[in-house]
Amino acid sequence: MKHWLRWGCCAGLLAASIGLARAETPTSNEFEASAANLLVVLRESPGANKQDETLRPFGKISARAADGREFEFEASWFEYLGDMHLRLVFDGERRVQSAVPEDLQRLRLSPEEALARAVDNLRRRYGQPVALPWSGGLMQVHGNAPELDSSYFLDREFWLEQLRHSPAGIVAAVPGRGGLVFARADDDSAVASLRFSAAALFASNDTTRISSGLYLFKDGRWSVFQPPQPALD
Repeated sequence: MKHWLRWGCCAGLLAASIGLARAETPTSNEFEASAANLLVVLRESPGANKQDETLRPFGKISARAADGREFEFEASWFEYLGDMHLRLVFDGERRVQSAVPEDLQRLRLSPEEALARAVDNLRRRYGQPVALPWSGGLMQVHGNAPELDSSYFLDREFWLEQLRHSPAGIVAAVPGRGGLVFARADDDSAVASLRFSAAALFASNDTTRISSGLYLFKDGRWSVFQPPQPALD
């Protein structure tokens, strides 16, 4: 699959990929490209509605530079679930750098192994996620780096612990990079509140939004609970 992006859009994806505090850069020698420095972030795939969690390579991305030149690059980005894709990145003090497929080969990591390592690094470096009461019966997930809170959607250990308190399942929304909210699946009022709140948060944040869908965690895996919005023409 080949993804065509005008450079203005691509620059936004790369330069603001993590959020206000962290910018994503093309490959350079400024970053420690080691397994211990891997992180993972979630990003929007407008119009997608993937039904399972298997990691599907995003493929080559074509972009246009400011001087009009077109070029292609390939990064360790993977279509994930619903309208979300994930990116494996190397952490830096203020920025991150996208990993490329050759990095995973050099580190002898499959995409799934690299993802597991990235989540372990996230917990070690930025704290284990905590769930705090929000509003309308909802809970919000936080770590020690707000712009990375959405990455805890990928922390299966955390969600398995939540499932112990809600055997019927967990319904979660990831409307933005700093937003990860969930409700008990058997709490109809809270799920209704989640639908409204997630839609409002997604619509209000054009530059840092992630997903317009809702997701169900049950039996140890995520599935699409409410389909994402269709892409606008």
